[in-house]
Amino acid sequence: RLLPLSHYSLCAFLYYEAYRCEFYSFDLKDIEYISSMYYNKDEVIRFSSSLGKFVGYTEFGVKNAKRWNNDSSILSNWRAQKEAYCKHNIDNYYQNTLTKSVQPSVTIKSVTPSGGHHPAMLVCSIYNFYPKHIKVSWLRNHEEVSSDVTSTVEMEDGDWYYQIHSHLEYTPRSGEKISCKVEHVSLKDPIITDWSKYLSYLEDHKSLKKKGSELCLVGLDDPPPNIKVPRIEQGLHSPADELHPDEWVDGWGRKTSWR
Repeated sequence: RLLPLSHYSLCAFLYYEAYRCEFYSFDLKDIEYISSMYYNKDEVIRFSSSLGKFVGYTEFGVKNAKRWNNDSSILSNWRAQKEAYCKHNIDNYYQNTLTKSVQPSVTIKSVTPSGGHHPAMLVCSIYNFYPKHIKVSWLRNHEEVSSDVTSTVEMEDGDWYYQIHSHLEYTPRSGEKISCKVEHVSLKDPIITDWSKYLSYLEDHKSLKKKGSELCLVGLDDPPPNIKVPRIEQGLHSPADELHPDEWVDGWGRKTSWR
């Protein structure tokens, strides 16, 4: 949904207009243009491209809706806004926002289960991905696990990135392989993170850190393939930096700069 606003005020009274485009695809038939006019928070009159006419919600609004609906030139101009206003801005929005994606980072850790029927629990945490939709699953010896799995919903970080956490309760078995599988639109292939490899990496990491401290060494090797750690450096590049088109066309056909 696209929703720009314009408003005018006089003393303690406020009048404003809201134009919005609701769409389910990029075909004109799936786009609805809605223009609403408000006075002191109350909607006075609305034009909907689906109805093709104005609807009044107050005495003043009903009076003007009737007058404007009887004027073919006014109706023609407002009916044209679905294509002139919505289609243009939706195309910009799609090119600059909906096509952007950021690959997730994945970590696995062992935690103490709070209850349940198993003595062990793993948590697969996925950070810094965009857009929101993502699929997280657990594999046990390459077979997807369907029981004893709980997941959070995708949570907003507040900077356009998302995170999600999936928990697996299990009883450890000798020689088994447990993995966390992540599928996202930003990935050509799923990220599959093996708990045994990740555990080995963490142990090597601690060992190298200890030796580096003893020998005054700085730096560690990169993690093994398929192991991604969350980014903790400052000044991360947010996808929001690239989301806004340079120009926006308002409901009256005027071009406005975002910056």
